[in-house]
Amino acid sequence: MQQQTQVSRRTFARLVGAAATVAAIPFPLAAKPPAVAGEVRLSSNENPYGPSPAAMDAARNALSRAWRYPDEAGDALVESIAKLHGVTADQVLLGDGSSEILKLTADAFLDRTRKLVVADPTFEAIGAYAATSGAEVVKVPLNAAFAHDVSRMSDAARGAGVVYICNPNNPTATITPKAAMTRLIEGIPPATMILVDEAYHHFATSSDYESVIPMVAAHPNLIVSRTFSKIYGMAGLRAGYAIGQAATIAKMRNQGQWDSMNIVSLEAARASLADTDYVTKGRRKNSETRAWTISQLDKLGYLHLPSEANFMMIDVRSDVRPIIKSMRENGVHVGRLFPSLPHHLRVTIGTPEQMSKFVDAFTATMART
Repeated sequence: MQQQTQVSRRTFARLVGAAATVAAIPFPLAAKPPAVAGEVRLSSNENPYGPSPAAMDAARNALSRAWRYPDEAGDALVESIAKLHGVTADQVLLGDGSSEILKLTADAFLDRTRKLVVADPTFEAIGAYAATSGAEVVKVPLNAAFAHDVSRMSDAARGAGVVYICNPNNPTATITPKAAMTRLIEGIPPATMILVDEAYHHFATSSDYESVIPMVAAHPNLIVSRTFSKIYGMAGLRAGYAIGQAATIAKMRNQGQWDSMNIVSLEAARASLADTDYVTKGRRKNSETRAWTISQLDKLGYLHLPSEANFMMIDVRSDVRPIIKSMRENGVHVGRLFPSLPHHLRVTIGTPEQMSKFVDAFTATMART
């Protein structure tokens, strides 16, 4: 019988003494606006369609077992994930969203003597987690194609604890091509961990993109994170996981707390994995709505970065901050300022109706600038 990723409370306590509480993200996030009738929120890369009906049914049914600890549900989800990716259960680590996976990576492999190497811009969470442990954060600008500059990141990785790659990247929605990813993973010294964040994996349709999970078997220093927040529409339920070699996963698990996922999110996540049609439909809806939005931006004369995700970055050719403010005043909430791209506006791809409202608000805003 395969080793289970989740262990019982008593066993875990005996092994590590006490659970480590997952710290709150130590960097300021933009305040989430209250829900107001008629307003459109396109600021957080959320899936406007929500979880699949199968996931909703599973979540409701799980409430009947709310009085029980979620160990068995965690084991069942681990087995489903392991089967999906062709790995063993001890190569899977569950997390309270992929954000917890990023934190456990930082806790396990970073300190004052082991730095973190990241792109600029990229998803900021692991940088914040690294800073709390005193690790230096080295930022390497994206290349001219807005992909990770793998040569410069490889050079910066000397003596690093972790190299972080978000692919497709947030906030740019761009990909780093598969050949470049292979060069990076094969060129990083074995003592340096590589964390590839594939939060937006399911939205990517380019033939030049592929998951690196199959490379885990040959690379003990490779970790791949996934989340149920995006294509599966479960951002509010918090569910994610990591794939790595067993020894790597064990080091990360020793940094975490037991039962960081609750029974509702566990059961909804397992049902989501089984509902493959929902993923296919979600990808198609996103692609079609994104293509329509791009056609409208083309008519207005605004360029955008090539998107392989459920959001996009639009070049507004001026300071983005007053545009963000004006859009909000028009009832459409868009992404925050990213300092290294001060003229780019990040916009989540919502429903067709939401994107129609976005285009109207964007047209009105840009006519005044």
